[in-house]
This record gives sequence, structure tokens and C-alpha cells, in this order.
Amino acid sequence: MKRNSILFIITFFTAIGSGFTQSAEQMFKAAGSPVNPKVTVTWNKYYDHAGIGEICKKIAAAYPNLAKFESIGKSYQGRDLWCLTITDFKKGDPNHKPAMYIDGNIHSNEIQGAEFAMYTAWYLTESFGDTKFIQELLADKVFYIIPTINPDGRDSYIHQPNSANSPRSGLIPIDNDGDGLVNEDTYADLDGDGNITLMRRKSPNGRFKTDPRDSRNMIQVGPDEKGEYELIGMEGMDKDGDGRVSEDGYAFEYDPNRDWGWGWQPNYIQNGAYKYPFSLPENRAVMEFVMKHPNIAAAQSFHNAGGMILRGPGGQEDVNTYNAQDLLVYDAIGKKGEELLPGYKYLVVYKDLYSAYGGELDWFYAGRGIYTYSNELWTPYLMFMKEGTRDPFDNSTFNFDRYLLFQDAFVPWKEFNHPQFGKVEIGGFKKNFTRAHPGFLLESDAHRNMAFSIYHCYSTPKLEVQDISEKDLGDGLKEVTAVIANQRMMPTHSSQDAKNKIERPDYISLTTTGKILAGVQVENRDLNLTTEQKNNPETIEVPNIPGMGAVTVKWIVQGGGKYTVNVDSKKGGLATGSK
Repeated sequence: MKRNSILFIITFFTAIGSGFTQSAEQMFKAAGSPVNPKVTVTWNKYYDHAGIGEICKKIAAAYPNLAKFESIGKSYQGRDLWCLTITDFKKGDPNHKPAMYIDGNIHSNEIQGAEFAMYTAWYLTESFGDTKFIQELLADKVFYIIPTINPDGRDSYIHQPNSANSPRSGLIPIDNDGDGLVNEDTYADLDGDGNITLMRRKSPNGRFKTDPRDSRNMIQVGPDEKGEYELIGMEGMDKDGDGRVSEDGYAFEYDPNRDWGWGWQPNYIQNGAYKYPFSLPENRAVMEFVMKHPNIAAAQSFHNAGGMILRGPGGQEDVNTYNAQDLLVYDAIGKKGEELLPGYKYLVVYKDLYSAYGGELDWFYAGRGIYTYSNELWTPYLMFMKEGTRDPFDNSTFNFDRYLLFQDAFVPWKEFNHPQFGKVEIGGFKKNFTRAHPGFLLESDAHRNMAFSIYHCYSTPKLEVQDISEKDLGDGLKEVTAVIANQRMMPTHSSQDAKNKIERPDYISLTTTGKILAGVQVENRDLNLTTEQKNNPETIEVPNIPGMGAVTVKWIVQGGGKYTVNVDSKKGGLATGSK
């Protein structure tokens, strides 16, 4: 072998071993995407809890002025609940900036919410250097991003044999059917292929036949047709001998999204409820984090599936809790979401889906006054960019797998000698499809959902001391008037917040060399209608600064000059102005 050939081989394999990448000069930026990120993440796959932690750590290490990494608590099995705080730490105290909270993966099998949440943190940090909008956003706002709030269930879903629908909860052992045995009759990977799929067996009295368009699919027979197969259920055993397969399965486990402290109902009323509100350690850790961060004005929780932008209430009993003024904000942001997210519909939980009590949506809004959405990620619309169904037996699902995934998502039917049911066939879609995005659509939908969250965050209050004026009243007295404007859609207090006094009022204070004798809030400037604050007149307590609106305050000052007005709002941030 020639010397040059040997050198080429050595150089080639050295490059591979060292993680060969293109140089910056070889790349051309695609609009809206980081061209040469410091943290390289492949967004067409899913990561377990350890993988999530590594990505978050790398983001924080690469951008110490934009990202802080911490654990907000522990799961039932002791895994950390990772949190990234994203803001421009060089510009203002993050605790005094309006905040956007994001979490994902509250249900074990609803995994892509974690990737969507992480993508948001990654994109904000990687785009900060050359995107003015992101720079301005992070100067004003802060993001609290917790990719998964069910890490135990996530790792079980990823590393253990499961179906697309299992497990749904975490891993706390419970007796689902009250027979004294813990989770004894759940799914099982009988053929050892790592997947939990369907079981069927041939039967002339079955309700299904082979789909002539695709032999992998089954369709229901008509009333005058003979069937070929009976569908037994998901792969598993009838361990307790009651004639039903896997009936303890994951549909009857506790539901982490029925554990929150608003409208909570016990399990006999709301199936899936656990012991009492916040009885799950993960939810309790989130609750404590939110309580410690009163600057959270907006929130987003990522679920799957169905292509929905959901708001509360979960139960009709709370229909009046969602005040008409707040619904104007909800509707404006939700309708914008329908534009940003093709195939997604803006819906109300109790009205358009079902009643759900003790959900995260309602606790965030009704309990804390935070405008909150829950996006059900993945919609069949994305398969062929037209309306479809969530039914895994729908032929469009099989066509998508055939022509775009090349049958990678389906386990072919094969015979299996079941110890209880005899000769059966096992097959069906793998757990990584029907609810979860296929890889090539994962980053695209993550970006769109991130854009929705950014729009939501952008809509949180932005306060400005718009005007300070002075009027001479004679005898050494001055009337100082300040106008405080809110340049965004959200008020500093939602109606639910103001009604229940969840958060303290906004403080508007005057600093001057003179003596402040009186302070008033102006109800109507034209008619000079005011409300005097009898105590502590230098700091006027304002119950709310409306979205896309303003408040006016006045002080009567004896002597002095040079006025500084400071605004301090928990959910609206800080503002200052001088004259």
C-alpha cells in the first residue's frame, strides 16, 4: 500500500474519531435557524432522563450569561426535576422580569413535550447572538423550562417494553383494581421483541377482516359479512383469571394530571386521582417552584396527542371562574396559535373534550392567576397536510408508514402460541408512532410550538413610565402626575388574580427631595375623578395595569423637584422614569 493511501486512511479515521464536522465557512445560514450552534443537538430523536440532563447542562455551560441549570426537586424514584432558567442575566434581575413557565411529559408516554421544551431553551440561547428580537425578549422576560415533570415514567416508557399508551403515570406501585395485588395484570412483551403490540386470533365470528388496501391493517366487517379475526387486546396475560387481558393496564393508573389543587376530586368521582392534591412528589415540587416565583405570568404544558391548544376549565362548574376579560386574552393568543400551528385547534377542555378535575391547567389559572395552555402535540394532519383521524386502524396511518416511514413503525403480524389463548398473532404499530412524532417532523413541530410559547411570553406585561408632568398649585405645592403604560396584551393581574387577591397590588412610588403630602389613583383624568390612598402616599398601590392600556397616578408634593417614578409589579416587572 502506498504511503499517501495510508496517510489518507489515518486522517480519515482520525477525523471520524474526533467528531468530524464542517467548518463555519462551509455553512450557509437557513433563515430562522442557528447556523453553527455551540451545543449540537439532533432534534429528530428522543432522549431519556440522563440525556435530557446532559443537554441542559451543556446549554448552561455554553451560555452562562443566558442559562442557569438547577434541580427543583426529586421524583418518586429520586430522579432530578431539571430546570433551565433562560434570560439575559446581564440585564436585570430575573426575579423581577415577567416569566413564562414551560413543562412537558407529565404523562409518561407523552414524551415529545420534553424535546419541545428543550428545543425552546436551545433555540433561545443559540439564536441570541444574531437575532435582535430574541435579544430584546430576553432582556425583558425570563423562561423557566422544566422538560419533564415525570422522569420515572419517561425512562420506563423509553427503556421498557411498552405500547404507545403505556405507561401513563409514574412508577408508584398501586392496586389498580382493588384486589390486593399491585399492578399484577398489566401488559407483557410475550414474544420478547421489545414492543407491546396487539393480539388477534382467527375466528369466523370475529368483528374484523384484513383490509384489502393494506394486509397489515384490520377493518370492521359489515353486518352481513363474516369476520376473520377477533381482537383480543394488547399483548399480555390474564394473570388474575377474570377473563380479561391487561385490564389493570395503564388506563386505570393514577393520573398525574388529576393531582393538582384546584377542583380536585377523589378517584371514585375523577378516575385517576391519587391520595389528595399534590400527593405526587413531582407535582408538589412544581407547585412549590411556582409559589416561589410570583413573576410567572404565563404557562405552557406539553402533552400528546391530537393537535389541540387547550385552555380550561376542566369542569363546567368552573365556567364562571374564567372571567370574560381573561377570555379575551386567552382567545387572542389561542387563535394566533391556530395560525402558527397547522392542523391544531384551539379548544376548551370541558366543552370540546371531557370533564377533567384537578388538572394542571386549572390550578395554574384559577389557583395562581396565570394564563395557561396545554398543547396536545402531534396531529394526523401533519402526515399528508390534510385532516385525518387519530385511529391507528385508519388507512392513512398505514399509508404514511408505508410511503414516508418505509414500514419502520409497524411490527409485522406473526404467530405466537399463547399459554392461555392458544394460537394467536401478535403485531401492530410500535410505541414510537401514533402518539409520538416521527423524527423528520419532530423539529418542525417543535419550532412551531416554541414560536407559540414565545408569542405567549411576548404578550406578558411590558411596563413603561410614559409621562411625568408637574403642575404648580401655589404656596410651594406641586401636583406631580405619572402615566404608567402597559404595552402588551396581558394585564399585570388576570381577573381571577384580582378577584381573589392572589398577588399583591402593583406599586407605583415617587422619589423626590420634597415632602409627599398625598397620593391618588386617577379613575377618570378628564373628569378629575380620583381615589386617595390614605396611608403611605409615596407608594400608590394599584390593583391592576390593563393590557394595552395605562393607569394615571398623582401626588401632591411640598417643595422639592427632580422626580423619579418607580413601578414594581410581580407579574409585570419593573419600570422607572425621571423628570
